[in-house]
Amino acid sequence: MSRQDTPPGSSAAIGAALYGLATRAARRLPRDMSLTSAATLATLDRAGPRRITDLAAVEGVTQPAMTALVRVMEESGLVERRGDVSDKRVTLVCLTEAGASYVRTRRQAGVHAFERLIGQLTADEVEALVAALPALKHLAELESQDREGRKQGPGSRSAGSR
Repeated sequence: MSRQDTPPGSSAAIGAALYGLATRAARRLPRDMSLTSAATLATLDRAGPRRITDLAAVEGVTQPAMTALVRVMEESGLVERRGDVSDKRVTLVCLTEAGASYVRTRRQAGVHAFERLIGQLTADEVEALVAALPALKHLAELESQDREGRKQGPGSRSAGSR
């Protein structure tokens, strides 16, 4: 089925279902850290060391708020600041081993929570989810690109990323 053949309203229905699932998943997460802190650690895990200004843009917070958040995570041993070897004027925020371990543990807890729920589905429902995996992974990639695009701003995207 091409994009033009998609039934009217299906994008909204899928979006509502995914949003509802994401909201419920967020409620199941440990409350030991703010969602912004956890998202920042996940960004560093996925994308590598970043400037505070870049992290603020990606996570949708102000630079002073991100500076304060990084300070708390640094005091907790989850991140550290390092000089950029290519530009001595730049300081990068990097995950520590403790931060990487925290991200892995939190991610695994989420996987286990969904595994338990998926275990309650019928074989046909599981098969439908397996068939949807490529599209779900593509959605995750598009969301990451969208967040990175917001960081860069509308005028700084390359022609290949539009």
